[in-house]
Amino acid sequence: VFLAQFEAIQKLADREPCVIVGRCADYALASHDNITSVFVSGALPDKVERVAALYNISKDKAMDLIPKTDKKRANYYNYYSNKKWGDPKSYDMCINSSVVGPEGAVDIIMELAKKKQEWNKKK
Repeated sequence: VFLAQFEAIQKLADREPCVIVGRCADYALASHDNITSVFVSGALPDKVERVAALYNISKDKAMDLIPKTDKKRANYYNYYSNKKWGDPKSYDMCINSSVVGPEGAVDIIMELAKKKQEWNKKK
């Protein structure tokens, strides 16, 4: 399954601009020049609020779900990428969405991608 996802990510990125969340996309696209890899984190209370609202579940259920999901994500990323999930060295940028909100995080990520693209054109 990982190899199929890996190939699908590469084909999609070769075909058109895209946003890929998770799936070791930074690893799959390591040979591509024009990618921006970002790790988005948040404070647990904010994550609980967001997950509870997004999935229409109780805050208690969200509180139980978040660490389990994060552990699965970390195990998947660490296993397939040979890097460490959440380690700033693995990404172009790490951002705490609790500080700027989800929309603010999007704005910052878009600005980074734009600046990175401008920088790559100069090289």
